Amino acid sequence: MARVPGKLRGLLPSARRAPGAEAPAPARPRQGHNLFEAAAEYVAACAEDDQARAEEAASRVSPGMLSFGVNELACRALLTLARERNESPGAVARSLLGLREEPARHPAGGA
Repeated sequence: MARVPGKLRGLLPSARRAPGAEAPAPARPRQGHNLFEAAAEYVAACAEDDQARAEEAASRVSPGMLSFGVNELACRALLTLARERNESPGAVARSLLGLREEPARHPAGGA
């Protein structure tokens, strides 16, 4: 491996420390919560009618992030069910919500 000349080495943050200075503290674990973990916990708690757990999960991330995570979970679950049932995602979504099947669409301008 090539050696870095002294002048270039001085530009590196690690070289700018005062002699005898302690090494930087080790990286801390990531702060905050994963939005997908929060969304999964929130949806599971809601499905199990556990209001306290749902509120705790919702408090981990912002409402917008939670909404995004719940939406992503819903899309993935819907696609998985649609594949398992060999149906369209739209048909599965309507079925899960207890809606009537959507009538077949006719092409515009067709007879």
